[in-house]
Amino acid sequence: MEAHKNSDEKSGITTGSVATAASVAAILTLTDKAPEVIEITAPNDELTVEIEDNKLLSEDKAISTVRKPTYNDPDVTRGILIKSEVTLTDDTGNVEITAGEGVGKITKSGLQIPVGEYAINPVPRKMIKTNVKKYLPENKGAIVKIIIPEGKEIAPKTMNSRLGIIDGISILGTTGIARPMSSKAYTDSLKIQIDVAIANKYEDLLFVPGNIGTRIANERLVIDDDAIIEMSNFVGYMLDEADKTGKIKSITLFGHAGKLIKIAAGIFNTKQSVADARREIMTAYTALIGADKKTLQAVYDCITTEDVIKILDKKGITTEVFELIADKIIELCNSKYNIEFHAIIAKMDGTILTPSKMKDIPFEWKN
Repeated sequence: MEAHKNSDEKSGITTGSVATAASVAAILTLTDKAPEVIEITAPNDELTVEIEDNKLLSEDKAISTVRKPTYNDPDVTRGILIKSEVTLTDDTGNVEITAGEGVGKITKSGLQIPVGEYAINPVPRKMIKTNVKKYLPENKGAIVKIIIPEGKEIAPKTMNSRLGIIDGISILGTTGIARPMSSKAYTDSLKIQIDVAIANKYEDLLFVPGNIGTRIANERLVIDDDAIIEMSNFVGYMLDEADKTGKIKSITLFGHAGKLIKIAAGIFNTKQSVADARREIMTAYTALIGADKKTLQAVYDCITTEDVIKILDKKGITTEVFELIADKIIELCNSKYNIEFHAIIAKMDGTILTPSKMKDIPFEWKN
């Protein structure tokens, strides 16, 4: 049996497992005694979870609290409290799942839960029901209400608003165990953006590396949020997933030079610890347009892409270099995927470094 306690372990447990544990603790508080530790069944494991607090509210209602364990990951839900209020009913054998404060609601199609429902995914719903049913008294059912006091506060730090989940966070999990952001669970969460875009009939998408690309896109383009897809460092994965759908007409790779230039070297995972060849890429493309050795050395010695741009600006060759890079990005992507590609590279302040490419993209530019 794997025990997950508040620690800096490499893996933790999902919000779905935490909600399940709180629900089991609440029904045990009603039917047996308030537990300090409980065991739950997750899809791939048996988990032991510590309970932070139990309260008997009436003879048929109790609420229990679990703190989500910390683990080696920047997940914003680490350490949050998740509560479950369980009310016994006369609906024999039936467990109804609902939610309250801090659990988001679905407002857009394309997710696993219908519009209007609370954002508690199918696997956590099944986990809660399966585990609570083990402890239902004879001829009784239960209403399980999940509450996340900090949910609304931390929601802006998640991707929820981009997916049409409002007023709180999601209860997620497919295995019950949470692993660091490089894992399948994280890439799956990125892919959901594509599902939402397709469900809302978008065929032309703008793929950005992250927040900087999103900000510049909103400043410079007339575009709906659902057409902007954040791919993080997982360029290849996200393009693979888009291609698999067979429903995407075009993708415009759009964002800051520091990330996008890596694609021109065939780097489709742009995480710095995986591949950081920015200065080599910039030096090579500057050489290809005929820059002198002194300029090439200056470019190679730069620490940041923005510093490189300053050197290229002084030489009057910025546009030429970056449009050559954009051409290579488009060439490589077109050779791999059955989708029409465009590439727009920008500075941190939103200045477009590939002006001739601006007319090609299927989005309107703001004045």
